[in-house]
Parts: sequence; structure tokens; C-alpha cells
Amino acid sequence: QVQLVESGGGLVQAGGSLRLSCAASGRASSTYSVGWFRQAPGKEREFVAAITWSGLSTYYADSVKGRFTISRDNAKNTVYLQMNSLEPDDTAVYYCAATASLYEGRIEENEYDYWGQGTQVTVSS
Repeated sequence: QVQLVESGGGLVQAGGSLRLSCAASGRASSTYSVGWFRQAPGKEREFVAAITWSGLSTYYADSVKGRFTISRDNAKNTVYLQMNSLEPDDTAVYYCAATASLYEGRIEENEYDYWGQGTQVTVSS
């Protein structure tokens, strides 16, 4: 079992930055692939970014490519999402998700086994 806790959300002006953290606890969390997803009010949850267990492969939604960076520190069992040049459309609840996988490709949303509770990101114009 793996528990995920997101932090780092908040209110920021357009053009600003935030860094989200996803702290994992439980067994063998360093061998888990992790994804970030977000859900805005009235919209479906959507993929944002993902990183494989090794950290060698990363994936991004087109809408955040070039602005967001996902990284991981396995010694701290933490995955980060650095968000720069934030836009009002980035406003959403951000969730991290994890699954035990040594696959280096992008993992589909329905394949993630564990989810955090989410952290709110609000970008004002």
C-alpha cells in the first residue's frame, strides 16, 4: 500500500510559479511511476505530467509543455511539479497518482492504483 500526500498549492497571479510536491509513504515507493492530473470545476480530470520510476522518461500534456517540469527525488520519496508561467486556465485541483511499474512508457490514467487527496491551485488574472 502507498499513501500519497500533495502539497504546495495556493493562490498565485498569472505569470507566477508554484511547486507542487507529492510525498509517498509505504513500501517500495521508489519503484513507482507517478503522474500528475488536474480537475477544474465542471470539467473532467485531465493528464498533466508523468515520470517513470527511473526518472529517465517524462511526459507532458501539450497545454503545459515548456511551462511545467516534473521531477523526482527517490531518496525523499517525493515527486515534484514545478509550474512556471501559470495561466488562469491552470486553475484546478491537482492530484498525484502512483502505480508500481518498471515500464518506461506513458501510463494511462486508469492504470494508476493510488491517488492523493489533491491540492488546490488558483491562478488569478
